[in-house]
Parts: sequence; C-alpha cells; structure tokens
Amino acid sequence: MVPIITLTAATLLARLTGLLGVDALDWQTSLRIGLAAMFTITGIVHFVPKFRDDMIRMIPQRLPRPAALVALTGVLELAGAAGLLVPATAPAAAVCLALLMVAMFPANVSAARRGIPLAGKPATPLGIRTAEQILFIALAVLAAL
Repeated sequence: MVPIITLTAATLLARLTGLLGVDALDWQTSLRIGLAAMFTITGIVHFVPKFRDDMIRMIPQRLPRPAALVALTGVLELAGAAGLLVPATAPAAAVCLALLMVAMFPANVSAARRGIPLAGKPATPLGIRTAEQILFIALAVLAAL
C-alpha cells in the first residue's frame, strides 16, 4: 500500500505545483517524480533488515544468491529513481524500471504462492499483486514516452 500511496501523493503534489505555476511540472514530469519517490522507498527497503530478510525468502529457490539479487534490485531501483529525475535519462530509466518490474514479478508470484510475509505483514494476494504490477509497469511505460 505504501508504494501506491507514495506514487499517487508525489505525482499529484508535483502536478498541483505545476498547476500553480511551475511550468516544468506537466503530467509526465509529475509522473516521473511520483515513480522516483516510489522507487526510492522500495529501493531503500531492500537494505532494511526487517524487509530484506523477507525479500530474500521471496526469491524463487531455483535462483542463485538471493541476498545478492535483493541487493542488486535495490540498487537498480535507486538508480532508476535517480534516472527518472534527469530529463536526458528519464525515458531510458523508465523503460529499464518497467523491465526490472517484469523480471522481479516471478519473485512476487513465488512469495504469494508460498505465503511469504513482508515485514511481518501477510503476502499480498496474487491477484492484487498482479494488478499492482501491471499498473506500475504501465505507468513506467507512460513515463518513458
């Protein structure tokens, strides 16, 4: 829920600022800011022990070095968030984040099927997680245009 709230609030706040006179904050730029805020939060939690341990358990067993994969995806999310805020790199960052979300989706499916909690909270049901993932990927693609 926190990623959706962060994405929505940051996007709307940026767009409101644009409507109040900051010409650079059109809808696409505001969306990029919202996505950057969301990926900053989700990237950081890859390194917070309370979340990290559960994220490691989310990785499908057939993949090697789950701790390294969690660290790598956290770094990629943070790098993508930064890239979204630079006009020259924003389209490429948005595409890369969309691809990253596609690549990470099997871990979310695995976690939902195995009932892996995240920071003590029950796993998000697969249907809801799939809808969220589709939304995030679609918004990243829109941010790339």
